[in-house]
Amino acid sequence: MAVEQLIITLISLFFAPIIIILSLIILLASVGKSIGVRRKYVECLLKVFEWGQTKIAKHNERRRASRDEGYDSEREDKENRPQTDTVKKKLEDGATQESLTSKNLIKRDFKLTASGRRRLRLFSQKSSLEILKHEFQLDDVMPLCKTGLESIIEDDVTSCFSAEELTSWNFLSRTNSNYQFISLRLTVMWCVGIIFRYFILLPMRLLIAGFGISWMLVSTAFIGYLPSGRFKGWLNRRASLMCYRILARAFSATITFHNRENMAHDGICVANHTSPIDVLILATDNCYAMIGQCHGGFLGLLQRAMARATSHIWFERSEMKDRLAVTNRLKDHVSNPSTLPILIFPEGTCINNTSVMMFKKGSFEVGGTVYPVAIKYDPRFSDTFWNSSKQSMTKHLLLMMTSWAIVCDVWYLPPETKKEEEDAVMFANRMKSIIASQGGLVDLEWDGGLKRNLPKAAMKEKQQAEISKLIKLE
Repeated sequence: MAVEQLIITLISLFFAPIIIILSLIILLASVGKSIGVRRKYVECLLKVFEWGQTKIAKHNERRRASRDEGYDSEREDKENRPQTDTVKKKLEDGATQESLTSKNLIKRDFKLTASGRRRLRLFSQKSSLEILKHEFQLDDVMPLCKTGLESIIEDDVTSCFSAEELTSWNFLSRTNSNYQFISLRLTVMWCVGIIFRYFILLPMRLLIAGFGISWMLVSTAFIGYLPSGRFKGWLNRRASLMCYRILARAFSATITFHNRENMAHDGICVANHTSPIDVLILATDNCYAMIGQCHGGFLGLLQRAMARATSHIWFERSEMKDRLAVTNRLKDHVSNPSTLPILIFPEGTCINNTSVMMFKKGSFEVGGTVYPVAIKYDPRFSDTFWNSSKQSMTKHLLLMMTSWAIVCDVWYLPPETKKEEEDAVMFANRMKSIIASQGGLVDLEWDGGLKRNLPKAAMKEKQQAEISKLIKLE
């Protein structure tokens, strides 16, 4: 009896602080307030990462010191030079911002692009076909061979569908699969991090997520029975913000919003796409209508719950293929002043937080005001990119819940409308460039559909036609 009483007492002492902490987190999230604990937690993590990087740098210095002096030593010194010094030197040399944000390691004379607008004059000294027939040499085709090899070694498309590379280790094995033993202190810190993330953070985050999802189901069910009007819209906004803020706490999300005066109040809001939680990040600050395909299972349950509270656009699989039907429903939604701004990710797939790929033109054929939003995650704290071809959504969410935190910046950009001289494609490209520039992302012309599908025949023919124009004969 005494032993049972002791166990009950210990359990009470152990769970009481956890319940108090969870209650405080949920209460603060419900009213949209913060006492700064997450930001202090992020600052502590940065100090730990800095300490770990110092240890790794000292280990590399000792390893270099043990080697012979010479070319290898000089080359390693250049490779391990701090990134800030490198960027500073490039700026002093007059490098452009595009060269600093570019991911390319190969300096190219000719680069294949989706639009095929960059050209190279291969036979500039050949003035006629007769001279070409007599003076043609085998090395005349080398520029094209070189371009092909460069595209195989390093292309802009496949690199967008892999995890973003880090300059320093963040004590996550998933970001450093080739980790080798360096010191006992680093190994101990890594083990402590595993215990902290999986046995302390993960259970608390799952409880918070469970409460947030339950609150969504209950609140939307209640709001669904209310008659349409201002009160229902006001109550739905409060309940939605409360729900998404609670769910954001389940990932220890630390979000910094910029230029909130440009926040969407109607029309269409477009943003770059990295992860399914992009919706969660944006919905903690504003209330949006969603658009997407109808799903079954648990995700379908959430879709039906959201649809009870406000107007969302969910399509059946067969209807999604009908572009006209999608466009008409979008136009009806945008033309109704009582509806919420609709949130769309025009890329159509997730990109790895380094680039912005081609925007589908459908969202920009509707008309009305478009509110661009740029989202940029800090890769030091988690890998937010979802590679849907390799990970299920459940695994992706679990990996983020076992990461240190979700840290990101969100920029609300000034609203834009289509100009008279623009078509839908030109308008989409302009919005893409604006978002890429603000978020410090690489602006790419390629279609994100290449993530799963082979290039279309028309795309190949466009490249072949462009290459044929490289031979300039007079």
